[in-house]
Amino acid sequence: MDGRETRRNRKNNGNAILLTILIGFCVLAIIEIFYGQAQVRMQKERLALEEENHQTVQELKEEWNQLKDGPNVGTESVEAVGGEQNSTENNEKTLTSTDTGSDDSTGQSADAGSEAAGDTSVSANSVEEEKKYDMQIVFMGDSIIDNDREDGGVASLISDACNAKVYNMAMGGTTAALLPKEQYNFANWESRGLLGVVNAIIGNIGPEIFEGYRAGEILRECDFSKTDYFVIEYGINDFLTGQIPQSKYLSNGDTLSVSDTHTYSGALNTAVVLLRERFPDAKILLIAPHFCQFYNGETFVGDAYSQNYGYGTLVDFSRGAGYVADQHKQDNVIFYNAMEESGINTYTADKCLEDGIHLTAEGRKTYVEYAIRLIMSDFYPEE
Repeated sequence: MDGRETRRNRKNNGNAILLTILIGFCVLAIIEIFYGQAQVRMQKERLALEEENHQTVQELKEEWNQLKDGPNVGTESVEAVGGEQNSTENNEKTLTSTDTGSDDSTGQSADAGSEAAGDTSVSANSVEEEKKYDMQIVFMGDSIIDNDREDGGVASLISDACNAKVYNMAMGGTTAALLPKEQYNFANWESRGLLGVVNAIIGNIGPEIFEGYRAGEILRECDFSKTDYFVIEYGINDFLTGQIPQSKYLSNGDTLSVSDTHTYSGALNTAVVLLRERFPDAKILLIAPHFCQFYNGETFVGDAYSQNYGYGTLVDFSRGAGYVADQHKQDNVIFYNAMEESGINTYTADKCLEDGIHLTAEGRKTYVEYAIRLIMSDFYPEE
């Protein structure tokens, strides 16, 4: 009797333990289910948040691209600077252009940045008048100088480093040479390029052609006789057009039947001669084109050393600028070979060039370093 009771008690205890274990497993399963559901819910919420953040970022990028392509920031389309780049076969080329021209009719762009409106503008002008500068610099060029007139632009960075009063007459999309249909005729002048700016400065043509551009305002407000340095930077657009020879003298001894002013080197030489005659005490800093990479859409098609649109590579144009500078090295002409001395090359292009041509913020800082050294060592030769 006692043995049976003992066995029954053991059996009941075993069943209780088994039941307890089963209940424990059920509780654990229930907890696991709830935990899994919570994890799924958290994962869904995280994914939804990531999607929302992604959409927000995309919207911000779209807004920035619209601003960058708008009338105040970025690069102007080729049509806005005078039609397509050259011909259908050359439609992959991008002119170094900016919107600073046609949309600058408000006259709010200062020499190194935009002036504020109202009382702020008056205050800024007062400070500008009171500030003492060591030198005066007049810039002529394309969008490499014209872009980013605010702090951080090429002219502004040089102004700060040299304590210089700057007048930035650069206009995006322009060339040094006259285009094929443009004539060297003061009565019917059409070019806003280098020769147009120079002839307007010395009074051979009126300022009307520059109305709506900052250059038009500068022609009326600047005393060019006080200029210490004329900075001339052109060449990339001359190269990209495929219509402007680097020189009329070919390497095989032949001569092109074009005027000097319709060639890159010839236009540079003409500008230097005109400025030297009118302002013999001023120095001229001639800047050659810098290293560039060229794309057809997103496809790389060549760089400054390999791409040729009919009249040599961009390196050939750079050498042409060097040749002009060498011819006038005794005439207060200083040469900045940006192709070799700017620090912009194949290895630094990704951080210095935003589209293969135009300079990034870091690229502008790199670009101006050598120019600043040239100006400062020339202006303070004993230091």
